[in-house]
Amino acid sequence: QVQLVESGGGGVQAGGSLRLSCTASGRTFSRYAMGWFRQAPGKEREFVAAISWNGGTTYYSDSVKGRFTISRDNALNTVYLQMNSLKADDTAVYYCAASSNLRAVLAGASDYWGQGTLVTVSS
Repeated sequence: QVQLVESGGGGVQAGGSLRLSCTASGRTFSRYAMGWFRQAPGKEREFVAAISWNGGTTYYSDSVKGRFTISRDNALNTVYLQMNSLKADDTAVYYCAASSNLRAVLAGASDYWGQGTLVTVSS
């Protein structure tokens, strides 16, 4: 069982930056691929970024590529999402996800999900 807790959300002006963190419980964090998803008001949840168990492979949605960076520190059981050049369209609840299978993360079919953290970007 893995529990995920996100933090770092908040309000920021357009063009600003935020860094989200997701800390996992358990000793097997390094075995899991991790991902970030988001859900804006009135919209479906969408994929943002994913990272392999060792950080060697990353994926990004076209909407965030070049602005967001996903990384992980297995010693701290934490995955990060550095968000730069934020836009109003980035406003959403951001969720952390974990799965032993990277393809499952990419497909939005992760085994574990966090409760989410709200990011609000004002224009």
